[in-house]
Amino acid sequence: MKKFQLVAVVLFAAVVFCHVNPVICEEEAPPPLGWDNELLAYLNLNQASFDNWSAGGENTMGWQTGLTGIFTNYAPRREWVNTLRLAYGMQKAGDQEAIKSIDEMRLGSVYNYIANYHVDPYVAFRFESQFAKGYAYSDSDKVEVSNFMDPGYFTESLGIGRTFLEKIIRSRMGLAFKQTVTDKFPIPYADDPETEKTEKVRNKVGLEWVTTVDWQISESLRYISLVDVFSDMKASNQIDVRWDNLLAAKVASFVTVALDFRLFYDRDISTRRQLNQALSIGFTYTLAESKYKDE
Repeated sequence: MKKFQLVAVVLFAAVVFCHVNPVICEEEAPPPLGWDNELLAYLNLNQASFDNWSAGGENTMGWQTGLTGIFTNYAPRREWVNTLRLAYGMQKAGDQEAIKSIDEMRLGSVYNYIANYHVDPYVAFRFESQFAKGYAYSDSDKVEVSNFMDPGYFTESLGIGRTFLEKIIRSRMGLAFKQTVTDKFPIPYADDPETEKTEKVRNKVGLEWVTTVDWQISESLRYISLVDVFSDMKASNQIDVRWDNLLAAKVASFVTVALDFRLFYDRDISTRRQLNQALSIGFTYTLAESKYKDE
């Protein structure tokens, strides 16, 4: 009961915030009705070779490919936002076996009812997993530690949300239900170490806060960020945090340089925060472009 009381207090505070900050929470003109789609495909390549190079070095080759998309349906007093991120890549150094450099599958859907009262109610769904087997490597061996849907993450949530600065920033908070599904690898993803039984599914209920930023800084520079915070209200050090950042600069019609930085913390998996950073240059092609992003 205390969890639900805290959720109610947080949602009420968001409404009060918009009342005392009308400039930040001012109403925005609705876009035309119908679908507005944006889909981007990319391929990044890197390579280095050495032949009789006195300073030393090792031949390397790698690639990454993926799809990112936003599909939005506008209807009277309703907005349905669907997001897609698929990415996979391999890296090979010298005579060593090729290993994964990225493996990500993420689908999201948020349905908003435009209440025209500073904040709008929403329901949301998110799914996350990977395409192929993942390994932990040592000097002499490799051990499989993950696979497709092992783990798989599902999140359902409902609450209130708001867009700011002409939809550059979208923020929402509410009650969330999370499921972690595993098969061969319940440890450490789903198993509860405090029980004797090995659980393959973990369920959590708590409070979710998600904020996204999609800022077209200039014609050739774009910044995209996602902050995802979840707490089951049990302890302050058990708050799950995911922070994704992407800064992409288009240097030619089909060539983009991108800096990708991610921070992840989930105490159920590791007591230490996890970091991932990549700088890449590659080819991009816009399969569908938003009709409203420059307005």
